[in-house]
Amino acid sequence: MSDSVHYLNLFLGSGAILLQVFSAIALFLLFIGPKKNAYLAFIDKHYLTLGFIISLMASLFTLVYSEIVGFVPCYLCWYQRVFMLPLPFIFGVAIWAKDRKIVKYVLPLLSVGFVISVYQNFFYYFGEGSALPCDASGVSCYQQLVREFGGYISIPMLALTTFIALITIVLVAHFYKKED
Repeated sequence: MSDSVHYLNLFLGSGAILLQVFSAIALFLLFIGPKKNAYLAFIDKHYLTLGFIISLMASLFTLVYSEIVGFVPCYLCWYQRVFMLPLPFIFGVAIWAKDRKIVKYVLPLLSVGFVISVYQNFFYYFGEGSALPCDASGVSCYQQLVREFGGYISIPMLALTTFIALITIVLVAHFYKKED
């Protein structure tokens, strides 16, 4: 693996860990923390922009991995792309139209992508090597093309992190009430 791919993996892995921390804090504050706080207010105010940036980066970097680096996606990765690739357009149009009421459009896409990603991560980290679902397609993400931070960050973990971060942003925008 070239140094540039290694640095790309480190960059995306670091970003994924930051998004995981961001999501954990936001979910904790949303459901357990004080009713009013600046962290959730910031997410609520800028959720369309945050959703656009995160979904755009996820969409671009999945294409970078497959089209430039040459990591061919397995069929589970393709299914997740189906649910991720429309999101920058939905968030982008919502920003342009100043329409904050897109939860009913993005949440179904995020939910299905999340379920596929949880399934893939479960088998990636806990499944037996012979029973992995990607093997039948001829392409397997279980080759561990991305393995950073002791194997914690992988392509399936990057996808799962993105879906969790986007779901968190949408949940904050939908449930956070700044009037309370």
